[in-house]
Amino acid sequence: MRQQKTPTDLEDLGPAEDPESVARTILLDQLTGRPRTRAELATKLSARGVPDAVAGRLLDRFTEVGLIDDAAFAQAWIEQRQSGRGLARRALSQELRRKGVEDDVVKEALDEVDPEAEVEAARMLVRRKLRSVRALDEQTAIRRLSGMLARKGHGPGVAYRVVKEELAAQGMAEDLIDPDHQT
Repeated sequence: MRQQKTPTDLEDLGPAEDPESVARTILLDQLTGRPRTRAELATKLSARGVPDAVAGRLLDRFTEVGLIDDAAFAQAWIEQRQSGRGLARRALSQELRRKGVEDDVVKEALDEVDPEAEVEAARMLVRRKLRSVRALDEQTAIRRLSGMLARKGHGPGVAYRVVKEELAAQGMAEDLIDPDHQT
C-alpha cells in the first residue's frame, strides 16, 4: 500500500504553499496525538523549517484560544506520572523542565501535589517490589528499595522511613524499626 505524502516540511512544498498554513497543519497534527508543551511545539516547528516569526505568531494564537496550555499539561502530566509510575515532586519537576515547561508553571503545578499522596505512592512502589527482595538480607533489601525510591525522586528520609515500615509490616525487618522514633 502506498503511503500518501503530505506537505508537512517546508522543503517539501511547492513555491505556492504558505508557511503559516503548513505550520498550522504541523501544530494540529502534533496536538492530535497528545497534549504538548509550547516548547515542544516550537522545537518541532523549528525542525521543520518554519520561520521563527510565523511560529511565534501561531504559537501565541494557539495559546490564546486554549489549544496550548502548559499549566494544564503540567497538571495532567503530574497526575499521570505520579499515579502510574509513583514519581515524586523532584522527578516530576525534572521531567516537566525537560519538556520545556517554565519554572513558575512547574512550581505552581507541584504545589497541588498532596504530600500524603506522594508517600502513599512510595508505599505502593515498595509493596510491588517486596516480593523480589524477600530472599535478600535486610540491608541489601533496604538499599535496593531505597535506591528504587530515590530514582523515582523520593527524598532519602521518606524513602528510608517507608521502606522500614513496609518491611516491618511484612515481618521482614522488625529490628529495624526504632519504637522511639516519631514519624
